[in-house]
Order: sequence, then C-alpha cells, then structure tokens
Amino acid sequence: MKNVLWFVLGIAGGFVVAHFMNKDPRGHQVLAEVDARITEFTDRIGEAYREQEARLADIVDSAKDAASDAVDSAKDAASGALDSAKDAVAEAVDTVSDAARKLAD
Repeated sequence: MKNVLWFVLGIAGGFVVAHFMNKDPRGHQVLAEVDARITEFTDRIGEAYREQEARLADIVDSAKDAASDAVDSAKDAASGALDSAKDAVAEAVDTVSDAARKLAD
C-alpha cells in the first residue's frame, strides 16, 4: 500500500511540474519536443504493427489455401478408393454369380 501511495504522489508531482514547465517558454519548448518524440515513436510502433499484421495475414491465407488443397486431395483420394472398392465388389458379385450358375447347371 505504501508503494501505491508513492506511485500516486509521483504521478501527481509530475503533473504539477509539467504544469509549471509549460508556463515558461523554454519549458513549453521542451515539452513540445518530448511530445514530438513520443508521437514519432508511436507512429513507428503503429507502422511496425501494421506491417507485422499484414505478414501474419499472408501466412494465415497461405495456410488456409494449403489446408483447402489438402482437403480437396483427400476427398479425391477417398472418392477414387470408394470407386475402386465398388468396382471390386461388383466384380466379386459377378464372379460369385457366375460360379453359382455353373454349379446350378
């Protein structure tokens, strides 16, 4: 609790000092320079964030495309296997039917 009190007092003291500095023309100049540097820093951080966001969006889009291609390939493979199984079953049924007819004759 004592640390929180010192923290709050430090912030309040900083505001008071900044207020008095802003009244003096030289202090006003210093605060304007600090503000300009802070603005420049936040602009650079914002640009870097947007660049990183764009890179990640490209990576996610590529991953989605790759996953979609993999699903399509799996569907095609499963469809081909199903068709082959149907053909094999049909041939087996024909063979058994022929064999049953020959036995019946």
